[in-house]
Amino acid sequence: MPLLLAMDLPVGSQVPFDANPQLPLDPIQLAVPLKVDQGDVESFDPVARASELAESLPRQWCGTFEPFDGNPTVDVTLDISQLTAMGQMVDIRGTMTFGSVTTPVQGNLHAKSDQLDLIPLADPLIAGLEPGGVFLGLQDFSPTGWQAPRLVNVANPSTGVGGRLALTIRCQEEPPVYQDELPVQPLW
Repeated sequence: MPLLLAMDLPVGSQVPFDANPQLPLDPIQLAVPLKVDQGDVESFDPVARASELAESLPRQWCGTFEPFDGNPTVDVTLDISQLTAMGQMVDIRGTMTFGSVTTPVQGNLHAKSDQLDLIPLADPLIAGLEPGGVFLGLQDFSPTGWQAPRLVNVANPSTGVGGRLALTIRCQEEPPVYQDELPVQPLW
């Protein structure tokens, strides 16, 4: 096994050169790029996926917003009126209803990373949400967290504390109704 020792050489002295070094990691050989197949490394097309999402994304989402300050959970609906593909991004426009408060909303969905940002545009929002904040999601629409525009609101400390928004497309489906149910009989 070769042993590498440090050498103390005076300035201007000649350094011995070995054309066939015995060390396994030769810096000269490591600096030479390896020949790689010239095929595509990534076959995923985020621009095409953004176009596909703009056409196929559901237009209505339902869920809940749970504030972190202990306020009650609020039912939420998101009605998307316009989806536009812009390169790798999908521009989202619509309205969002928090309980009885409805606000216009706009946002972006990144087709490659599935990151989402939704910005409520109305000035009076519900407790726990402050104008200027944004919902950020790492996996499409659910779950998303609220990022307040500032850490503390001195004028109204109950706003902007944040919360969790969970949206699903299940609001369009209704539970199945079974007309001909079989009676359940006990075993004994």
